[in-house]
Amino acid sequence: MPYNLLKGKKGIIFGALDDKSIAWRTALKCHEEGAQLVLSNAPVALRMGEINKLAEAVNAPVIGADVTNMDDLKNLFEESMKHFGGGIDFILHSIGMSLNVRKGKTYTSLDYGFGQKTMDISAMSLHRILRTAWDLDAINEGGSVVALTYIAAQRVFPDYSEMADAKALLESVTRSFGYHYGLRKKVRVNSVSQSPTRTTAGSGVKGFDGFITYAEKMSPLGNASGDECGDYLVTLFSDLTKMVTMQNLFHDGGFSSTGVTEAVINQMEK
Repeated sequence: MPYNLLKGKKGIIFGALDDKSIAWRTALKCHEEGAQLVLSNAPVALRMGEINKLAEAVNAPVIGADVTNMDDLKNLFEESMKHFGGGIDFILHSIGMSLNVRKGKTYTSLDYGFGQKTMDISAMSLHRILRTAWDLDAINEGGSVVALTYIAAQRVFPDYSEMADAKALLESVTRSFGYHYGLRKKVRVNSVSQSPTRTTAGSGVKGFDGFITYAEKMSPLGNASGDECGDYLVTLFSDLTKMVTMQNLFHDGGFSSTGVTEAVINQMEK
């Protein structure tokens, strides 16, 4: 049931690839809550994905942008402000890519060239997005920016490899830029650490199926779905969370605070 929490608000959503992606589910939720949207992804992802279906469903233009290219981002923000007839109220950063993970390289045998690309695309892209918005004064007073992260930034998950380092950097950018943007325009910048979710990208991590089952057993409420994450993000984009900023917020059914569960113990004792 919609509550019109985002009525009159305008936002950019980065990273919707297909209907399994959290960005896709979030776009649907934001639209349902009354927001106007612009969708963006890398040109290669636009060719691979099905984003035009989403664009039709949420009545949004698609503007491609390479998030490592400042000119692309400048164009994206300028075109978005033209489309909206003014500034932007919220942004979702749902961007991540690791060639090392994709090519099966372990953490102890990383290709450093690949690693630099991982950091650039998965973490420093948030700094570039915020810097571009800052330079263009694109985000409205009291706006909200959220980046999706994962608990591997704090704990070791061996097969998550260098993406753990990227997420740690992403969370640092969230805090540091959040400080400056809060002082300047009361813009909130947070990260949301989501449960393992069966997205196209997530499913590419080695051992993912086993881990998602483990996380389900370790979470008192179970794993949070992509739709449930979308609901949570709506609250962070809304005016109900105007004093929440520079936080890493766990949306994981209690996984992050649980040492062990009866279900896991029973499984180990079998």
